Amino acid sequence: MEQHYKLNRVRELAGDDEEFIQTLVATFIEEVPEDTRQLEIAVDSRDFLKSYKVAHKLKPTVDLFELGVLDDLIQVQDWGKFEKKSEDITHEFNRVITAINNAVEELKQDYNL
Repeated sequence: MEQHYKLNRVRELAGDDEEFIQTLVATFIEEVPEDTRQLEIAVDSRDFLKSYKVAHKLKPTVDLFELGVLDDLIQVQDWGKFEKKSEDITHEFNRVITAINNAVEELKQDYNL
């Protein structure tokens, strides 16, 4: 439990209200995989604007669940925002995707969702 994510900030936000924590976890599991898929499509197609928007949208959630890749996600976001066409963000991007996918799977198991 909590190898690929941390709930410290979630618990602080929820005031240790387990029902609210469950809701936040369920929302994470429902929404983040689709956002991640959209980010993958955007980066693969070099759609800078969409990459920026999706990465920007994911930042608060990645930070809240402490996935450990916020700096990498910011690099992906900035790659899109500033259209850094000559910059290779593959490493950072892959770390973000792996961290999110690991967290989703672990949360599903830990919360039986």
